Amino acid sequence: MAEITASLVKELRERTGAGMMDCKKALTEANGDIELAIENMRKSGAIKAAKKAGNVAADGVIKTKIDGNYGIILEVNCQTDFVAKDAGFQAFADKVLDAAVAGKITDVEVLKAQFEEERVALVAKIGENINIRRVAALEGDVLGSYQHGAAYRRSGCC
Repeated sequence: MAEITASLVKELRERTGAGMMDCKKALTEANGDIELAIENMRKSGAIKAAKKAGNVAADGVIKTKIDGNYGIILEVNCQTDFVAKDAGFQAFADKVLDAAVAGKITDVEVLKAQFEEERVALVAKIGENINIRRVAALEGDVLGSYQHGAAYRRSGCC
């Protein structure tokens, strides 16, 4: 059995964002092999995400972004307002929003498929169900957006 050092645990934490004890457990199960530990954590994350899928995700954020004469409004849900304010959740929603604008994607199923692996990893890390719920686009010569609340603010204009 390989020795699990603090530096190995630290490296795994940096690469996965998982908690210290989860990293130590994964390294122990993988006999110190960091790549195998990451793979096992991914599989475990998929199982956790499947268990959380039935939980109601009624909180979350609505994000907007305008690029020239094209704009997207996106809703991403989670279970609690605490997670809605989490930097990792916000970054995930921003990444989905950026992809929707860049690809002019208005089909929520396309976005869900594109970001499923990242969503599963985030569910495993945060411990709550997360859903990309709705997306809509607007086109026009004059577009603007406003989002109330500084905690959720990220706008393509204003």
